[in-house]
Amino acid sequence: MTASDNKDLIWDLDAFNQRQRAVDFVMGFENKLCVYSSSVEQLYTNYNIFFPKEEDRKLVILPNPYAPHDTFNGIPESAVTSTGMEIIPGIYQSRPCLFLRIPFRSGTVKYRAVPLQVGLNIVRQKLPPHKPLLPVLMKGDLRELDASTPCLHLHAIHLDRLTEHSGLERSGIHKVIEQRLRQLG
Repeated sequence: MTASDNKDLIWDLDAFNQRQRAVDFVMGFENKLCVYSSSVEQLYTNYNIFFPKEEDRKLVILPNPYAPHDTFNGIPESAVTSTGMEIIPGIYQSRPCLFLRIPFRSGTVKYRAVPLQVGLNIVRQKLPPHKPLLPVLMKGDLRELDASTPCLHLHAIHLDRLTEHSGLERSGIHKVIEQRLRQLG
């Protein structure tokens, strides 16, 4: 299968005011966040991001054709849900940094932005061990928070909903997502 066969792997960047900033931002996540395609029910853990000249203003995700073992098949759409969380760029202690924007259900503050790894740890601690936070990206997750700030909305895969997969497959998915997450700053 080619990327052109899977429309979930072609992301349109037309709507971005700061397109180059969005491109630079998303390139930092290549092979660090897994990408899910609902139309073919696959999770890609090894891929490249391209911006083909003939596909003006489009981002194309190409799974590594030499690593078919890095693609997980048969992942139903029902196993992937929106988290409401976003990764945004920012400055922390005078240096560029990634932040996790966590929504709050109540109170006057709607979101709290904390350094990415700190935020991931906070969320993990609130979840039961058998339901880990396993963030993935989907088409439409690259957005603009405002007219100039790119952000990545996060979806999460729920291992307990992968009833057709063996324990070994679920463990492999968990392991690869965790390994990739640790590479993020």
